[in-house]
Amino acid sequence: MATLLLRLHGPMQSWGTTSRFDERDTQLEPSKSGVLGLICAALGRDRAAPVDDLAALRMGVRVEREGVPMRDYQTATGLVNAAGKVDRERTVVSPRFYLSDAVFLVGLEGEHELLHQVHKALKQPVWPLSLGRKSFVPSLPVYLEDGLKDQELETVLGTYELPGFERSAKQRILLEHANEGTIRLDQPVAPFTQRLFGPRFVKSILMDDLVGKGGLVCI
Repeated sequence: MATLLLRLHGPMQSWGTTSRFDERDTQLEPSKSGVLGLICAALGRDRAAPVDDLAALRMGVRVEREGVPMRDYQTATGLVNAAGKVDRERTVVSPRFYLSDAVFLVGLEGEHELLHQVHKALKQPVWPLSLGRKSFVPSLPVYLEDGLKDQELETVLGTYELPGFERSAKQRILLEHANEGTIRLDQPVAPFTQRLFGPRFVKSILMDDLVGKGGLVCI
């Protein structure tokens, strides 16, 4: 088992999981669907291609710097009305929420061969990478040269030193769990063109809950 680390560092990020119609939300941490979409861009994988192999990866997030929730004022025209027709005379306000100045360390746990392929792709991505929206580009590379580790997810998130940041006992860590935690509807269950997402459990802990005296705490 191996773990691949990604650095998500940018002035604006948006990780929506419940967006419908005019309003676009964001979670306070990266969504699994958003992270896997970024990886598909790096690999050059078409939106209509299966993502079962990537969806099987277990994800964890370490919050290096909490983002500030912000709202962008936008308008949209040419919307589809209740009759299913485009109404070009209709204009609505479309609130778009995003995180400002957030930094995350994302870990993906799975088979070494697949993660090695993703690691290489992040260094030389086929398509441009973005942090939840195409206009939200990273300010530092997502790729970390030493980001592929032959260790489990908890160990890596509990010990890795991200350049420019110090680990803190009160850092939030979110770990994908088999049956504990809160439910997030961001687990891809079909190609991205179908926009179908299932539930997964995410357990939130602090760094001092993860790292015990003399080693890692089993959870």
